[in-house]
Amino acid sequence: MTEIKIEKKRPIWPWLSAVFGLTALIIYFMFYYDNSAVTTVVTKTADLVTVKEQNATVIEFISYIEDDSMHMSLDHTFTYNALVKLADAIKAMAAQVGFEITVNLDRIKEYAETITKKPLVNTHADSIRKATDLASTALQSLQQAKYPSLENEATNLLNSSAAINPDVLTLDQKPSVKTFFRIAADLLKKMN
Repeated sequence: MTEIKIEKKRPIWPWLSAVFGLTALIIYFMFYYDNSAVTTVVTKTADLVTVKEQNATVIEFISYIEDDSMHMSLDHTFTYNALVKLADAIKAMAAQVGFEITVNLDRIKEYAETITKKPLVNTHADSIRKATDLASTALQSLQQAKYPSLENEATNLLNSSAAINPDVLTLDQKPSVKTFFRIAADLLKKMN
């Protein structure tokens, strides 16, 4: 006689418990999993252009530049005031949005002081250029961190600072200096 092999059926309950367990995990992650980490990342990278701060110090700088009633002259009062107000506006804007500026904004004020001490010295353009470089660097870092959609404006500001020639008398390049201040005011207006 031939032998017939009889195999026992494997139990189905391990497979059923695996399917139920997987289904329970999927339901948990769909409905109960806390996804606040994802929300935090989105909040930190949001562009603040749509938020209107209306900072008074920033508005004061913008008004000073837009008024343009003071003409650049040998005493450099306009440029001095514009640089000091710009440094204050950058500091105020950064504080308003919770950004720490790594550029020493007091250096901008020091450069502004040097152009008023000896009005007839022919090295003022060098001091103005150093101050505008610091200001544009500070504004660019603020833009990159909090206002990514204003990249073109920040680049224009850097280019306008580079257009100020330190070897040419300031009064011979009034349009370049005033253009820098207008672009800075425009950028701060969009941030504010």
